[in-house]
Amino acid sequence: MTTASLTAAPLPRWREGAWAGIPAIRVIHGFAAAMHAAFIFFACFAFSDASPYDLIALPTMLLWLALGVRLHRGAVPLVFLLALYLSAIVVALLPYVSEPLPLTWTIQLGYLVITAVFFAMLYADDTQGRLDLALKAYTASCVLSAGLGIVGYLQLLGIEDLFSRYGRASGTFQDPNVFGSYLILGTLTLTHGLLTGRGRHPVLALACLLVILAGTLLSFSRGSWGATLVSTGLMVGFVFVTSRSRAMRRRIVLLGLVTASLGAAALVGLLSIDSVAKTFESRATVTQDYDEGETGRFGNQIRGMSMLLDEPLGMGPLRWRQIFGLEPHNSYIGSFANGGWLGGAVFIALVAATSFVGFRLMARASPYRPYAQIVFPALLMFFVQAMQIDVEKWRHVYMMLGMVWALEAARLRWESRGRDHDAVPRATHAAAAGDGRDGNGYAGASHPHGRAATGESRSP
Repeated sequence: MTTASLTAAPLPRWREGAWAGIPAIRVIHGFAAAMHAAFIFFACFAFSDASPYDLIALPTMLLWLALGVRLHRGAVPLVFLLALYLSAIVVALLPYVSEPLPLTWTIQLGYLVITAVFFAMLYADDTQGRLDLALKAYTASCVLSAGLGIVGYLQLLGIEDLFSRYGRASGTFQDPNVFGSYLILGTLTLTHGLLTGRGRHPVLALACLLVILAGTLLSFSRGSWGATLVSTGLMVGFVFVTSRSRAMRRRIVLLGLVTASLGAAALVGLLSIDSVAKTFESRATVTQDYDEGETGRFGNQIRGMSMLLDEPLGMGPLRWRQIFGLEPHNSYIGSFANGGWLGGAVFIALVAATSFVGFRLMARASPYRPYAQIVFPALLMFFVQAMQIDVEKWRHVYMMLGMVWALEAARLRWESRGRDHDAVPRATHAAAAGDGRDGNGYAGASHPHGRAATGESRSP
């Protein structure tokens, strides 16, 4: 057969048609992105210990690892602290390793630690693209869960027991407190988009925001109410202070007033419902009956802390529950009880280190500052809530831990390169207009250390 006849031969069938020009790797990456979005979205389904989130976790992580995600030096402190914390828990577990509940609890904790490390690796590369997708998927899950929580609370479909607990909206969660706290990141994502003009559909975003806020209110979770208000104020404050655009600052003030007015109107409307008003009145107190007394939550904590002074290796996983009949309802005390003095010290160090990194990310000019201003305030509120609730088994806390440290890893790599590769393809209308700011009205994000193209220092 001649060369001419070879070139004239028809293509095999598998190379014909619409798939002919699509490389296999592109299809695999598209599938991996879909798995990633589903992984994040399913975090809202927490009816039981096993959820769709857990079922999709392993194949998603294995697929992305096969595609080459890697650990960058900026996220190494997170891995070190989580490994040390888990090691302390395992040591405390050893006397009770034959008991199924403590063993299962520790295995679950190890799995959550692995997810945090995975997220720190995943978002350290193509940071903006992957985080955009993750925040959209997470916000969609918040809208769904909040909508179901409202439906359940108002008994609109006769399935109120599925989406409400104890006379409070719980959405797709077992606990109304976890439900209310889960919605914080969705609130911040939508609010940030409205303030900065990043969203393409502001009316839809505002409607979704009101649904999430209504779900938060109907959770009747005092911690979630306070955390939503404080985290939103912190985010808005940092966006306002770090913006160099007067137009942006006016927009922030105007939209802040409009959103506050709409939120107040929605609150008045909900409180006009008798059942809502009564539950609100009973929940809007500093303490509840189960908090007080020698055998209440606070009494148990005082007695337990004195006991922990004599337990350098801790009580062991879940032993606090067996001793006092209740969880500690304080993750800081719980870390000392579950992992001993080392576990408690490492947990505090993890919170301190992440808080330092988070505040620096929110303040220092970089392409990743807008994402830090969304994610870190939500995570910070979980650190605060950890003083009155157990957050060490919440899936979304480990997700946000990974996000914050991935942002730090990406920022360090961006600064070391001396130029911005990640943000240029994603320049928005503000940058395209040539006003010297990034897409959120922040000056100087196109070069490390906050220097604009003119060389002028723009760091906050």
